[in-house]
Amino acid sequence: MEPSFEIGVISDTHGRLRAEAIIALEGCDVIFHAGDVCDPLIIPQLAELAPCHAVAGNCDDDDSLPLTSLQVVAGLRVLVHHGHLRVDEAAFRPDIVITGHTHVPKIEQDGPVLRLNPGSAGPRRFNLPVTLARITVRQGRASARLISLDVP
Repeated sequence: MEPSFEIGVISDTHGRLRAEAIIALEGCDVIFHAGDVCDPLIIPQLAELAPCHAVAGNCDDDDSLPLTSLQVVAGLRVLVHHGHLRVDEAAFRPDIVITGHTHVPKIEQDGPVLRLNPGSAGPRRFNLPVTLARITVRQGRASARLISLDVP
């Protein structure tokens, strides 16, 4: 069996990186943060687990964070943007599109494109769950799953 490649996906931490999120992301080969980081220490903490790529969200004021990021991982083109601004996604020819912003976790197969919003791993908002996601790439195919964090 061909080895798999694990992608961790987190968003909307809003300055709070929970211990439960760190545990859920252990063993990932790469991590993507889809914006609203809101604390400059979060990305270096995630980078201790795996290389971390992050984009700016509408609540971020860190000029070093790009609005979009396209990375090729495990042979797949992964486009990340927060989702608060219009992005011509087709111009990037992505295999996977990751967004955040809504705090609503969602996985959707849109033709050949896997679309993922990992939800929010930061402070709870309304009655929404606290979640993140993992994508497993095996034999060039990506499958995603949401992970609910057991937090108060």
